[in-house]
Amino acid sequence: MSAKPAPASRRERLRTGLAFGLGALTVLFAVVNLDEVEVSWIIGTWQTPLIVVIIVSVLLGAAVGWLLARRQPRP
Repeated sequence: MSAKPAPASRRERLRTGLAFGLGALTVLFAVVNLDEVEVSWIIGTWQTPLIVVIIVSVLLGAAVGWLLARRQPRP
């Protein structure tokens, strides 16, 4: 017999709902912005779809936030 997982708390359900909502808004915002834009990347300048710029920005922001959240306070 396997143990049943504990039901999610109200706070966990709220966080999950907010994460899905924010993700859906990000996807919607990205899909609406399909125009080509000129972007100065670190190694050059190219015409890039705005959706790529948005997705790269969101992923970098999420990665930085995750890394900062995992950082241990120094004694």
